[in-house]
Amino acid sequence: MTDLLTDTHTAEMTRAEAIARGSLRDVTTDARNFGILLPTAITDRAWKQAIAWPDLDTATRWEAGRTWTVLAHAARALLRAQASGRDGLQLFNFIPTPSLDGEDLLTLAVDIGPGDTGGPVVTITAAADH
Repeated sequence: MTDLLTDTHTAEMTRAEAIARGSLRDVTTDARNFGILLPTAITDRAWKQAIAWPDLDTATRWEAGRTWTVLAHAARALLRAQASGRDGLQLFNFIPTPSLDGEDLLTLAVDIGPGDTGGPVVTITAAADH
């Protein structure tokens, strides 16, 4: 089976295992600041595209801000979907700031689906994963 979170052929893993392995990054605490009250994670690919900062000396500061930007856009995408009665994967576009050289408009996706125990969870992915 191809794992959409890692682009590798693996046996199916749980969300908890994906977080432990680094295929998913848990951003639940930050997501709550934007009204996303469900457990929330972002795929490693989406993290690398939209949040990762190359300079290790300043990465913590910039990655925190970029995480908030992604979560703000994801929350708005979920609210728009709710207001219009749409279910399923919601795409959203944004320009990351500060921008890296050559970085342009990025498209990510957010979805609410079942977690390991069947309860709803939020996952933010790279649009290319779908």
